[in-house]
Amino acid sequence: MAEKSSIFDMIGPIMIGPSSSHTAGVVRIGRVGNKMIGGTPDKAEIIFYNSFARTYEGHGSDKAILAGLMGMQTDDPDIKQAFDKAEENNLEFEFKPVGNASAHHPNTIKLILSKGDKKLELVGVSKGGGIISIRQVDGFTSNFSANSPTLIVTAEDRKGSISFISNLLAQEDVNIAEMTVSRKGKHQSACQFIEMDSAPRDITLQYLQSLKWVVNVTFLPNVDE
Repeated sequence: MAEKSSIFDMIGPIMIGPSSSHTAGVVRIGRVGNKMIGGTPDKAEIIFYNSFARTYEGHGSDKAILAGLMGMQTDDPDIKQAFDKAEENNLEFEFKPVGNASAHHPNTIKLILSKGDKKLELVGVSKGGGIISIRQVDGFTSNFSANSPTLIVTAEDRKGSISFISNLLAQEDVNIAEMTVSRKGKHQSACQFIEMDSAPRDITLQYLQSLKWVVNVTFLPNVDE
């Protein structure tokens, strides 16, 4: 049986390192964007900060992020043709390097995406070994790994909302592993990022979305699925 190639073999001669921070983790951040916006975006503004800003071309992070945005896995042989694939998929993209951004982790990427009438802005960090952390979604502070099913609920900041959603998931026999709650101000919009051991049923997600005080519900499966 032929040995399966790694992403480090896919990038080709431009790869220096190799470094999973600059390749595998970057693909996975792109895949989060792909899943959250519902497929390959129409447009993508990609901002590389700090270390990424200096090395994204030489280390293949540019190809890796485009590959992820198009839904490719980290071992996809088409990663090395990511620019051509982006053109085939009508993905308009722009890279912006920003060095010396002290507020950000050295390996930080911001994605500003659009697909039809959908808009998404997220900030991801590649921590090495393919491990990522999504630090911000549409202006809300988060901290999820995308390694497990994740429920993102944007709603009015009202008393009892966290307990209500937690109890609803408990009735579904869904165990909450981690939860981050962020809000833009008292009694303004709030966002719950809920990492779970298993996925709730579609009917539960539909019920949540139907509630008047809930603005938006996004379900993100394991990023590698």
